Amino acid sequence: MARAPRTLERMSDNTSGAETLGATTSRDTGNPAEKDPSDWVTGDEPMTAPQRSYLDTLAREAGEELSADLTKAEASEHIERLQEKTGRSAE
Repeated sequence: MARAPRTLERMSDNTSGAETLGATTSRDTGNPAEKDPSDWVTGDEPMTAPQRSYLDTLAREAGEELSADLTKAEASEHIERLQEKTGRSAE
């Protein structure tokens, strides 16, 4: 007889202290957008098309020119900086 898979709820009740995938650690805020770009697994890949488009908009509004060959992590850092500069920051 096959064992029934554990439910997500049960899996999240891990009290053994062992690290699990998807678990929230003291370093993990639960929001992937808040993770430091230097910690991203794909941070060295070229920026995405949406990042490129948004950066173009932000750079124009801020009166800046940026390199078009940024990594995902670099683009994210520029987006955050330019959002604050242009008043588009969520904070």
